[in-house]
Amino acid sequence: MQEFENVSAKIAEYLLEINAIKLSPNEPFTWASGWKSPIYSDNRLSLSHPDIRTYIKKELGKLIRTYYPDAEAIIGVATAGIAPGALVADEINLPFGYVRSEPKKHGMGKQVEGDIHPKQKIVVVEDLVSTGKSSLQAIDSLRDFGCEVLGMVSIFTYGFDIANENFKTANCTFHSLSNYNVLIDVAASNGLIKNEEISVLNEWRKSPSTWKQ
Repeated sequence: MQEFENVSAKIAEYLLEINAIKLSPNEPFTWASGWKSPIYSDNRLSLSHPDIRTYIKKELGKLIRTYYPDAEAIIGVATAGIAPGALVADEINLPFGYVRSEPKKHGMGKQVEGDIHPKQKIVVVEDLVSTGKSSLQAIDSLRDFGCEVLGMVSIFTYGFDIANENFKTANCTFHSLSNYNVLIDVAASNGLIKNEEISVLNEWRKSPSTWKQ
């Protein structure tokens, strides 16, 4: 347990260090959903930093080996989950494929790409989980394809209650290397946010869809 907590804090520290995650309580960002948010995440930036990329790859591999030792293939969720999915598949020597948000409108009309077969036991990889909606749509597509989805792993999650409820309803387990609560603790410890900003960040976390600054 202590080892996992150390990894979670290290991931958060790395993401903050390279600005893959930015905190701006006083000048919030606007997400595509229209939500106002004091945090913005682009974990794809980690791919440009070999040492961090390797650390994430190895820790995702340990996560999958620990919780899903029967995995037979790794699936990335297009598009941001493709790179970390391919990296961890290579790390643990498993086949890799990815799932599109919808079938291609040309060619073979595929939605699941790669040499992936029905009845395979797979683990799905995301870079980031917010509400879990798009992730679970990908899982539904894989189940429709015939795969046995063992669960999902991600680099980071906001840990919203709605996401936990959505995964529970979908009967899908989920594990993440790091999360919002750990990130705030690390940011505060490193002097990246002021004490008075912590309460703002915590309030947003409670109700992101209605939060206003």
